[in-house]
Amino acid sequence: MNAPAEHANLARQHLIDPEICIRCNTCEEICPVDAITHDSRNYVVKFETCNGCLACISPCPTGAIDSWRNVDKATPHSLADQYSWDYLPDTTELDQLEATVMGASELPAEVQQITEVATAGQGGPAMAPWSASHPYVNIYAPAAPITATVTGNYRLTADDASSDIHHIVLDFGTTPFPVLEGQSIGIIPPGVDEKGKPHLLRMYSVASPRDGERPHYNNLSLTVKRVVEDHEGNPTRGVASNYVCDLKKGDKVQVTGPYGSTYLMPNHPNSSIMMICTGTGSAPMRAMTERRRRRMDRKEGGELVLFFGARAPAELPYFGPLQKLPKDFIDINFAFSRVPGEPKKYVQDAIRERADKVFRMLQDDNCYIYICGLKGMEAGVLEAFRDICRANGADWDALRPQLLSKARFHVETY
Repeated sequence: MNAPAEHANLARQHLIDPEICIRCNTCEEICPVDAITHDSRNYVVKFETCNGCLACISPCPTGAIDSWRNVDKATPHSLADQYSWDYLPDTTELDQLEATVMGASELPAEVQQITEVATAGQGGPAMAPWSASHPYVNIYAPAAPITATVTGNYRLTADDASSDIHHIVLDFGTTPFPVLEGQSIGIIPPGVDEKGKPHLLRMYSVASPRDGERPHYNNLSLTVKRVVEDHEGNPTRGVASNYVCDLKKGDKVQVTGPYGSTYLMPNHPNSSIMMICTGTGSAPMRAMTERRRRRMDRKEGGELVLFFGARAPAELPYFGPLQKLPKDFIDINFAFSRVPGEPKKYVQDAIRERADKVFRMLQDDNCYIYICGLKGMEAGVLEAFRDICRANGADWDALRPQLLSKARFHVETY
């Protein structure tokens, strides 16, 4: 959709957030067109020189570089303006225009419907964390998708496991497709349905960090479970999931998106993340964990805590790699419900076992909570939070709105 005529000169200006920039000089060193410079106070971007190549985005240790404002091309923020800032200017009517032009009303109907279901448990989409990077949304619509090439398809679960879960790697070649941890993409299966209409897109969470499944390559990964039965256990064949799980290296795939502007990880130093998931709900958690793992040497992140549920170890994607992560890097709590000879254990049980730590993190304004997976686990997790709060003299029903208002609580369940 084009901007209205009165805003035909609308431009997207690249800026650097002075509040969270640590003046490490990484952006200036890596910029291929010398669009970034600095004085003794701030790092700034030359509007007339920056070509939006995004080469500086992923190397930035704080996400300060990933800041943008809509401006009139004739009157962008000058270098003198930028040198004087202690914080970014407030959003303007032009930014509000973008929200109208690129807002949820422009998303495909199926994306809106899936999003409504996924975020119903928190009362609709929450705000993104204040330090989250700027997300690009709905760049490629169903009417004009981007073509990606499959460069990898690996089964993550054991051959004899009841869940057939695959790790899919898609490469976009030279066409930009920027994504952040927590975002999703749409895949359009080829062919038509029983009514002769083209298949609708299906959404999948991105399982790789913003700099790619392979760092600095224009690719991403997905975690996809082959659907062979419905929620009642009746045999069925998921059109999109079976299509994706059967893809071969070199196959071409029609992709839309990216989607999601709120379920994003914080970037500010010392922020902690509590991740709660089951099955393929691990995709955004893997993306966030990988983002932190690749930056371990910077020692900037706070705690990482993971509660991960499955029927058995063989049914849990990424089980092997997770076990190899340093214990002082991430606190992992598995919950298996179908291990012979052992009592059933669900994620809410694992959460209760770590009640002291969970309560401390719920009280910590620097901690952000993410839940992703089957809708059925949501009630149990929330009840565990309620019990833990009650045992510590707190009220979960009073705390939860506070978490939402601070963008600290994020739910995507299906």
